[in-house]
Amino acid sequence: MVFSPAGGPLSAREVRETEGRTRIPNSFYLEERMMKKFFALTLALLLALSLTACGGDKTSDTTGGDDQQQTDGANTPDESGDGLTISVAASPTPHAEILNQCVPILAEQGITLTVNEYSDYVIPNTAVEDGDEDANFFQHIPYLDDFNAERGTHLVNVASVHIEPMGLYLNGIASLDELPDGATVAVPNDDTNEGRALLLLESQGLIKLNDSSNLSSTPNDIAENPKNLQFLELEAANVPANLDEVALAAINSNYALGAGLNPTTDAAVSESADSSPYVNILVVKEGNEQNPAVLALIEALHSDTIRDYINDTFGGAVVPAF
Repeated sequence: MVFSPAGGPLSAREVRETEGRTRIPNSFYLEERMMKKFFALTLALLLALSLTACGGDKTSDTTGGDDQQQTDGANTPDESGDGLTISVAASPTPHAEILNQCVPILAEQGITLTVNEYSDYVIPNTAVEDGDEDANFFQHIPYLDDFNAERGTHLVNVASVHIEPMGLYLNGIASLDELPDGATVAVPNDDTNEGRALLLLESQGLIKLNDSSNLSSTPNDIAENPKNLQFLELEAANVPANLDEVALAAINSNYALGAGLNPTTDAAVSESADSSPYVNILVVKEGNEQNPAVLALIEALHSDTIRDYINDTFGGAVVPAF
């Protein structure tokens, strides 16, 4: 029995009319079945493509993961050192020149050494402290100790490499004996190199310090100054450029070389390299002393190749300390 929407039974005529109105042709059912099959096939195809794409992403991720492992492995390389890199901040002369001789030595071990040159005595240390550089090579031990104490940095000496004897350079006079009364002397203005310059002047009898064991003496620590010398305190890198303005200048060998001076022939007198506390060192941030790249660089710097290069190139202006 068929009921109307209101709930009552339909008459036979109403049933026929209703069936006539609601009867769906067989062709419609056929089309519906075909459409369902079409959509099913389409859905299956899309699903297959989706799975293929996901599979491709996974392969890429795996490759990327391997690449990431290789990148992270720069700090933990295999025995060959492949993929390892190290960047070092250095003064142009002679430090960068020496380091550049280490580039092919490390390359043979699969290690890439990048040498970045700096012309001052501050940024190379702050760059290592901040992690912008892996190591630096420009300073001696007293300077490093003083820098750590003043700045609260955590830098450590990992290798002694060479000594650059500081020299006294004359302008307009032939010898220290001709130095006039009241002459101006240019000296580096950082604590350790200024003390070093004053000790060199003292060794020549030009002044006497209150405490000759104090490596950080300043002009205020001069006890005797028979020639009434005046002191022009400058950044170490700027002392050579001011030689024409003074009678005498105390110049670090690296800056003398950079200015075209020959420390072995142009200096009136130079420090003795024997038992010098001013050995130039390779420096890293505390905790990185055993970094494989650092250890490899130390070995390269202490090689016969580098010793021969220093002796043959600088002719006594730079002396190996290993």
